Amino acid sequence: MFGLFGLFGKAREIQALDDAVRAEGLHPRLVPDAVKMTVVRLVRAEGLSDTAPAAPLLAHCMLGPEDHAAATDAARAAGAAERLAAAIEAGDSLDARLVLLTMEAGVIHPDVVTAYGLERA
Repeated sequence: MFGLFGLFGKAREIQALDDAVRAEGLHPRLVPDAVKMTVVRLVRAEGLSDTAPAAPLLAHCMLGPEDHAAATDAARAAGAAERLAAAIEAGDSLDARLVLLTMEAGVIHPDVVTAYGLERA
């Protein structure tokens, strides 16, 4: 995942995820390394190779709806909100696991928790 003791830089998947979350208005340093590595693992487990589609949902969960909309635009934030609602309805999906990841890592925005009635079991 990461280069040996940071000597060789970050893995390609982590760099791509960093770029994708930055494009969503979330600074990559605000995303813990453990969350990034888990996102890569979850994406791989789904048989996918691109982590970029995870970024909008991750940013929406971490920034909250208002800050995500301000950082990107209302349409992108609305798309992420729709994915979030669908993930909650669907239960076990990649998006649902991403939402759960932000909750378990303690990085989910309180407005998201309140708006969707999320709670830890």
